Amino acid sequence: MVKDKIILGIDPGTNVMGYGIIHIIDNKMTLIAMGAIELNKLSTHFLKLQKIFERTSYLIDEYKPDEVAIEAPFLGKNPQSMLKLGRAQGVSIAASLSKNIPITEYAPKKIKQSITGKGTASKEQVAGMLENLLKIKIDAKYLDASDGLAAAVCHYFQMGKPVSEKNYSGWEAFIKQNPKRSKS
Repeated sequence: MVKDKIILGIDPGTNVMGYGIIHIIDNKMTLIAMGAIELNKLSTHFLKLQKIFERTSYLIDEYKPDEVAIEAPFLGKNPQSMLKLGRAQGVSIAASLSKNIPITEYAPKKIKQSITGKGTASKEQVAGMLENLLKIKIDAKYLDASDGLAAAVCHYFQMGKPVSEKNYSGWEAFIKQNPKRSKS
């Protein structure tokens, strides 16, 4: 059972970096903040990386998260894009490590699966489920922010929430409670 924890979730990007911060108190999840950092107006990739480091450091100093959850880069059609995303992710990780904050990385499919039950869910479906879970409204123009929020919520779910409604003391108990799932 999680008593009191703040989780910063990050969706790294070189044009937009989304983030979401949740507070867990007695296994109740509430939204602290979410937003997106616009980077597309910066002239070079290196300036973007500097801004990502600065903003991640600021978020950590401002909200004092206990842990950081970050979305892993994915291999798309363009390897150059993955390299840039990897750098953006690495800079966020470096900022977190410089503040001694533990980091967990999640694949995009794992985050979607955790939030919606479907690893191929759309950004809109993920945002819709987050609205239901957190009792908030997410504007369609903030889908990068909701992706960062999804990383934080995924991390919370991976810490043991929600707890399974069925508990088994061993194989015999499992077979007894699930007779149709065993072959005799």
